[in-house]
Amino acid sequence: MAGDLILRRLGALDLDLAAKLHGEAFAPFAERAWTRQDVAELLASPGVTGWLAQSGESAIGLALCRIAADEAELLTIAVVPVRQRRGVGRALLEGAIGHARAAGARSLFLEVAADNRAALALYRQAAFQSIGERKAYYRRGLGPAADAVVMRLTLTYGG
Repeated sequence: MAGDLILRRLGALDLDLAAKLHGEAFAPFAERAWTRQDVAELLASPGVTGWLAQSGESAIGLALCRIAADEAELLTIAVVPVRQRRGVGRALLEGAIGHARAAGARSLFLEVAADNRAALALYRQAAFQSIGERKAYYRRGLGPAADAVVMRLTLTYGG
């Protein structure tokens, strides 16, 4: 990964860009890409924060996280295909984990497609544990729906 990667807060002026990034990252998998309105509604929801990953002038990834009481949920990490497996997703995940810890969350939850091996490996390397599954959760156009693996990372240590 290039050393010029920066993470910055996702703002109202980034809605079109965020929808485009999400669509590019999940085009092979998602039945419907997130729209500008989808991203706007998420960002307007209580406790939701987003980040853009940039390399030079190019936006190459995004993450959205929701904090509610002492729990956090990673809503998405999306990285453009040409930059996947180069540390961008890991940087976004580390940013979301740090944000959740700073906000006082005790656990961070996420759902990931059971057939998304790269994402599962990333989350397992970060010490997320599988705690359940949702059958046929992710619709895939005309193909069969994919199961979701529900994962949790414990953010607090000790008693």
